[in-house]
Amino acid sequence: MSRSVLPRRGFMAAGLGLVFVLAACGSETETTAATGGPSAAASPSAGPWTFTDDRGKKIEAPARPARVVAQVGAAAALWDFGVRPIAVFGPHRLKDGTKDPQVGDVDITKVESLGNVWDEFNVEKYISLQPDLLVSGMYAEDTLWYVPEKSAATIEQVAPTLGVNQTGMSVPKIIERYGQVAAALGADLDAPEVATAKARFDAASAALATPENKSLKVMVMAGGPEAMWVANPEAHADVRYFKELGLDVVVPEKVDEGGYWQTLSWENADTYAADVILVDARSQSMRPEEMKKKPTFAGLPAVKAGQVYQWHAEERYSYQGYADVLEQLNTDLAKAKKL
Repeated sequence: MSRSVLPRRGFMAAGLGLVFVLAACGSETETTAATGGPSAAASPSAGPWTFTDDRGKKIEAPARPARVVAQVGAAAALWDFGVRPIAVFGPHRLKDGTKDPQVGDVDITKVESLGNVWDEFNVEKYISLQPDLLVSGMYAEDTLWYVPEKSAATIEQVAPTLGVNQTGMSVPKIIERYGQVAAALGADLDAPEVATAKARFDAASAALATPENKSLKVMVMAGGPEAMWVANPEAHADVRYFKELGLDVVVPEKVDEGGYWQTLSWENADTYAADVILVDARSQSMRPEEMKKKPTFAGLPAVKAGQVYQWHAEERYSYQGYADVLEQLNTDLAKAKKL
């Protein structure tokens, strides 16, 4: 994979339009995290601390890390489990100054910012913070999400890094793995707020698996000026989970090299029949209102029926985050009908 291109579901601006770019994302061989990962027992903060991450890397420290820096997705997941990072990097502040949804419930007024966009990481500031540990998710094998290749070696020298695999499995396994990381960092997985969120997650998961919902054909996609992209459930943890719960999700026949999408021209927008269309809600993707200016998209039965809803493609991997996602999806599907 060329690391100069955004991995996984990446977007980049090119010329006057937005070009949706997916790099080939290495092997999708499931790591030990796919089965819950290696044991991650927390140690007393005053004693030695060890943890084996999803690269198979054994991290050793004289004491449990207290000063944690995390990519925003990882920070949001850890925050929901009770861990409070001191700094974040990756999309956490929108152009208007408000909080980016990707950072979840993290209080961005109480954490340092090391960078807000792709390939931006303030190494000098990172060093000045004297971190004990950096945590990031991984979409490409052994590659920490949003850690710039040009700075990776220096960042690795400053403090140990911990990678969490976020591909090749569905949502519950990834949430469980972040829970293991959080527990190793001193979080209480039996805390009332965690238990309440898990109960909501479980209830919303069960509610999704109704005969009515299962009867609907669902296409998950994103769009750009020149093309649209149909999500491959095997590669997207959330779409994979929707399918596991029984939703009849479109599985593209000709997946692109990276494994995440099938690219279609707008002229071929009707390649797959669908009763419901879920559209990427991230700012990089074209909005449904813009897509409707494409005649082939506007003519799709789901579009004409008003059965186009949001897909939160980079929700944080916590029970809180996905309870919200599943509850909203249940609400949306309840309004839809078989076409």
